[in-house]
This record gives sequence, C-alpha cells and structure tokens, in this order.
Amino acid sequence: MIDKISPSVAAALADVPDGATVMIGGFGTAGIPNHLIEGLIAQGAKDLTIVNNNAGNGDTGLAALLKTGRVRKIICSFPRQVDSHVFDALYRSGRLELELVPQGNLAERIRAAGAGIGAFFTPTGYGTLLAEGKETREINGRHYVLEYPIHADLALIKAERADRWGNLSYRMTARNFGPIMASAAKCTVVEVPEIVALGAIDPEAVVTPGIFVHRVVKVERTVTQAGGFARKETA
Repeated sequence: MIDKISPSVAAALADVPDGATVMIGGFGTAGIPNHLIEGLIAQGAKDLTIVNNNAGNGDTGLAALLKTGRVRKIICSFPRQVDSHVFDALYRSGRLELELVPQGNLAERIRAAGAGIGAFFTPTGYGTLLAEGKETREINGRHYVLEYPIHADLALIKAERADRWGNLSYRMTARNFGPIMASAAKCTVVEVPEIVALGAIDPEAVVTPGIFVHRVVKVERTVTQAGGFARKETA
C-alpha cells in the first residue's frame, strides 16, 4: 500500500545530507514551508545550497536558516528588501555566495529540470552582467542567453491538502513555486494542514500529482490576521 505520510517533520528530514541543494517554496510570505524550514534547522545539515525566490524576511523562516551559518550559497531572484538584514550581513561579510537569477529565468530553470530539458535560450539578461561568461545566440534577429536547469536533492514545499499518495492541491498564491520545485527534486517533502482520503481531491484540482511527492507531513495551520500577525490553529 502506498502511504507517503511521515509521522513527523523530524522523520521526514532525517536523511538530508551535508552539501545538499534544497529548493524552498514561497513567494514573499505566501506559501513558505516554515515547519519544514524549522525542521531543517533542527536536523543540522550544513554546506547547503538554497534555491528560493528571495533571501528571507526578518529573523524567521529562511532568514533563520541563513543565520545558522550552514548555507554556503543561495540562488534567488530577489535577495534584498527592507528586512533582509540577515542576508545582507552574511553576503557583505563574504560568508554567503549569491547567484542572482531573474525571476522568470529562475522559474523556467526549475521547470526545465523537471521537464528533462537540457538547456534553453532566453532573451532575459542579454547584454547585462548576468550574461557574462554564458553562451549567446541570435535567433530571428533577437539575442538570447543559454541557461541551464536547476536540479535539487530536496524540495521543501507547502500545500493546502494532500492524500496518502501525495496528490496535492494548493491555496491561492501559496501555490507559487511549489509545483515546479516538486518536479525538479530527487526528494520532495510537503507540509500540509489537511490530509484527506484517497479520492477526496477532485482530479481536476490536483495540481501536483503524487508521482512527484515523496513525503507528506501534517502540520498546524498558520492563519494570518489583520496587521500581519500570525497565529496557529490545530489543523
């Protein structure tokens, strides 16, 4: 019987090795798998490469992971914002390597990994510092840059609902990078507040098929209230 439900976050992340490339879903504060990030911090893997849209907010979530000093490199499209002080301090001191990737290119490089595409040409970044050292080509009068897929050892994502086979549905913009990251990693771990019986998710609502998911962990639901504060409810 296929059952991908893990008993705990710790059990789901127990085998993450040092030096792993880890994709972490989220866009701004939407869809961040905070429970899994906390679990990765507790697990202790080091020398990590993190792939995410940004580089953390404040002192929690991804920023807390960076603060441990166990991240060697981050690949992202939006590293700096008003509360990215953890990233700023690490980067300016030379303790964190940054690979800056335009957001569309980041999404397509992840998607390409899941789709088995060897490389692709994109006009984004041509003529800028981001294209230095990369192959370029003129196609139909327009200049393009060759970009390669981003593969990961592990993807940590957040969904709204899952069944024991790992089929997933998402809540609104919390979907963001989750589906493509799930397809681009050797092992995908998902946190969800709700686990339902097989067949309870309408097939038309399954965004990420269970074939891309390896472990599912049920967590408490986090609810954002007016003013931006968060509280936890029992899922």
